[in-house]
Amino acid sequence: MVNLPKGRKALQNKWVYKIKHEGDEKEERYKARLVVKGFTQKEVIDFTKKISPVVKMPSIRVILGLVAALDLENVNN
Repeated sequence: MVNLPKGRKALQNKWVYKIKHEGDEKEERYKARLVVKGFTQKEVIDFTKKISPVVKMPSIRVILGLVAALDLENVNN
């Protein structure tokens, strides 16, 4: 997390969930993505920049493994 520059606001975003059906529709895949509400952007400020955060499942597994191995579940306690 970073602090925003003075006078700037973060764009709003939301999660979009979708169920994808493969071929014979017996196999379902669940997909999720984070999208920004682009209609709140102003044309003169960073209008052409596009950033799409993507996390792969092996990365999540590594992080969760480290949390379990280092007992970081209760860091604040």
